Amino acid sequence: MKIFITGGSGLAGSRLAEMALARGDEVFSGYAHNRPACGRGVRLDLLDPDGIRDTIERTRPDAIVHSAALTDVDRCEREKDLAFKINVEGTRAVAEGARAAGSFLVYVSTDYVFDGRRGLYREGDQTGPVSYYGLSKLLGEELSLDQGCVARTCVIYGRRPASGKVNFALWILNSLGSGKEISVVTDQFITPTLNSNLAAMLLEAADRQLSGIYHLSGASRVSRYDFACQLADTFELDSRLILPSRMSDLDWLAERPKDSSLDTSKARQMLKNGPLPLNDSLQLLKKEIIEG
Repeated sequence: MKIFITGGSGLAGSRLAEMALARGDEVFSGYAHNRPACGRGVRLDLLDPDGIRDTIERTRPDAIVHSAALTDVDRCEREKDLAFKINVEGTRAVAEGARAAGSFLVYVSTDYVFDGRRGLYREGDQTGPVSYYGLSKLLGEELSLDQGCVARTCVIYGRRPASGKVNFALWILNSLGSGKEISVVTDQFITPTLNSNLAAMLLEAADRQLSGIYHLSGASRVSRYDFACQLADTFELDSRLILPSRMSDLDWLAERPKDSSLDTSKARQMLKNGPLPLNDSLQLLKKEIIEG
């Protein structure tokens, strides 16, 4: 398969490119600033709709996985025009390019399309983002759905930094490994997602051209605090360094959903490489880190 990945140097996109190459796919890795380590690097500016469409027309991939986005939640709140241009207009251009090239589109979305009042959301549940980031991603879903698959995920983590950023799990491991105390909230609930598991699910969705909305996250609902504690236990680190805190203690500009956990029943039923329980994901992460 010829696959084009936007956000090819990001946490999801980089692992996806690595796994697609390993199985023999032809991989184009789109990037804006950080050249991807895997795949054929292709400059892609989500602020340049004409350039996006031209790039897709030139490469004519069988499938596009659109994982690139402005994901800084507070920045999206401060710079709404920029968030709209990247997350909405950029996605519109990707979807139009996919349609013109006959490419199947997998749009990587987020748990932040929900308000977080209930948790364990199913694909058909009412959306209601409480931040501009969540709204911009929801608008992107609406632009992408007719062209393929919307894949909502939640708190992606992996064995190495991506695009110069350390993910939540690595921040915990690095902090505890150096004996540093950290504060982690007890009242925000998530379904954290190992990027290797996400990449396998995204590849399967592209291979099988699964249309509609799928929740492709980890299978276990936990608080961020409990996630950190389980991570510490898995890596035999001192969980006493993890100090419980509350969301109200944090100086966030944008509101965050309190419980944006995703129900993954549909994905577990439909996919051969389905969502993994947290313990399995953490054991896989440990194996990947040990093996380098």
